[in-house]
Amino acid sequence: MDNLTHTLVGAALAEAGLKKRTALGAVTLVIGANFPDVDAIAVPLGVGLEFRRGATHGFLALAILPFVLAGIMWLWDSQVRRRRDPTLPAADFRQLALLSAISISTHPTLDFMNTYGMRWLMPFADQWFYADGMFIVDPWFLGVLVAGVVVSRRRKHVDPARIALATASSYVILMLCVTTMGRSQVYQLVGPRKFMVQPTPLKPWHRGIVVDEPGAYRFGSYTAFGEARLSDVTIAKGGGDPAVGLARETVAAQRFLSWARFPFYRVVRDRYGTLVRVADARYMGDDARGWAAIEVRIPVSPRLAVGADPIPYTLTPNPTP
Repeated sequence: MDNLTHTLVGAALAEAGLKKRTALGAVTLVIGANFPDVDAIAVPLGVGLEFRRGATHGFLALAILPFVLAGIMWLWDSQVRRRRDPTLPAADFRQLALLSAISISTHPTLDFMNTYGMRWLMPFADQWFYADGMFIVDPWFLGVLVAGVVVSRRRKHVDPARIALATASSYVILMLCVTTMGRSQVYQLVGPRKFMVQPTPLKPWHRGIVVDEPGAYRFGSYTAFGEARLSDVTIAKGGGDPAVGLARETVAAQRFLSWARFPFYRVVRDRYGTLVRVADARYMGDDARGWAAIEVRIPVSPRLAVGADPIPYTLTPNPTP
């Protein structure tokens, strides 16, 4: 989920009464709800896919990070906060560790809910897991949390925040149920093929469908008030061009493909050589351009020279929610 959502979860936990357990309780809960995203430092270094939602999000991290955060908060309390004002009450390390564990555990749990994926077993196994239950930015979920935090602070009472957390938890369960029902219907349509039933923005009762077919991915939709339907919209995989095989051998492509659930390829030839676009049909349209895509430049060679006939493909409309 987005970091605003994570922050609001930490704030709601604080307003629900947990911040009273120790000094620095509220800030620990808010930081803890975002703490596993320390792996974002890898993104500007150009190695985001190898680290994102990996070692800092898995089961091992859930056992280690709470003590790391509690130690940081305890040091801040003893070396900065109480040095500035010795009359302030000291933070309890055990309570800091407890609050850190609670808030940190909410982060990978919520990340698991969307289609990007989570690697629970890192660093032992590089395997992605997906609940496909919630869109990465869910305004309904956010709205409930905002209301709970704001009303609790105004009334100085824990009940609104607790009601908001209970409502948000129930909403998550309901979204998982909608996805599960959609998966059941799609399975009846396509059988044991690889497919995905994914949440869409603004409409929690609606799901998009991606089905892996020979040579292409087919799209469709499902609604909790209706049934699953497949459309005529497809994206050709485009993997038959010899340049694709060369591109797949590069480190950049291998890293991307370890994350992509529905990879497809587009080949462009020019006087500089051959450009292979590698994209994921979860997020990208037929032109294979955007944040969930990479470009691999293949140097000019006799068998991939300008004028060679690439595998043709036909542009089709982008999938709609």
